[in-house]
Amino acid sequence: MAETNMAETDNNDGAPAGLPAPLQGALWMVLGGACFASMTVVIRHQTADMNPFEVAFFRNLFGVLVMLPWLWRVGFSGLRTQRLGLHGIRAVVGLVAMTCWFVAISMMPVAEATALSFTTPLFATIGAALFLGEVVKARRWSATVIGFLGALVILRPTDMHLDQGAILALVASAFMSIAVLLVKSLSRTEKPSVIVLYMGLIMTPLSLIPATFFWTAPALDDLVWFIAMGLFATGGQLSMVRAFSVAEVTAVLPFDFSRLLFAAALGYVFFAEQPDMWTWVGAAAIFSATLYTAHREARAAKRYRPVAAAITETIIQDEDPET
Repeated sequence: MAETNMAETDNNDGAPAGLPAPLQGALWMVLGGACFASMTVVIRHQTADMNPFEVAFFRNLFGVLVMLPWLWRVGFSGLRTQRLGLHGIRAVVGLVAMTCWFVAISMMPVAEATALSFTTPLFATIGAALFLGEVVKARRWSATVIGFLGALVILRPTDMHLDQGAILALVASAFMSIAVLLVKSLSRTEKPSVIVLYMGLIMTPLSLIPATFFWTAPALDDLVWFIAMGLFATGGQLSMVRAFSVAEVTAVLPFDFSRLLFAAALGYVFFAEQPDMWTWVGAAAIFSATLYTAHREARAAKRYRPVAAAITETIIQDEDPET
């Protein structure tokens, strides 16, 4: 989520000068929310006449193309990694999440899909407890349950019947939570630029495989939309990286809710979609649970930061032969 400034992002440069760090982070987070909401609208527009699998391929392809100026600037040294296998696993998981998400967007209102995407950190909490052995206490479990109750408010299932698009949106969030945990591991030794670059380089050829079964020749105006999709995706990613780099997570995360506001406004303007009251109520419950979870994690991180820093440094020394 541009790419030419990727190296600056790794050094935490480029934030608006003269503003307090929390305000800088908030502005970057709002910008990221606008970019992601715009990308979702472009995806919705393109999937009206083109299969979501093909749209996913072009999203990956143009995401990589947007990054090429940065790669040209830093050279192939920017591809150096000791964890290529984990990059591959992260890309496969991310591709499953992306294809489910693209199909879901083609089947349901933009605002509802965006609201359900806020469940990703809740799935991540469950995954961290089940697969990483993290200790999740009662308060965080309670927040997670409240968040999923919020999802049920949005879905409002009757007779145990759930809309297929909503199910795919939740599946996408579940797989994205796995990707988040993998990125958490990769970020111990890899720069954000390297993680994003390898994701694109691996996902692009992988996404071409299912796309070939549903291929339709893109028109010239489709290329304009694909370029916009790549720019919005890259701009959103970089904006969020900068937001978290200049301020505390708990200071900027509340502004991620702007994604829903932008999605609702754009959905209304372009598709005449009007989210009902229950969508907002459910989204508020989900996001409140997510915010509480982030707050608890931030407090734990501060409490154990000296130990965590020592452990991280040891991991880096073990995995990087040059240190």
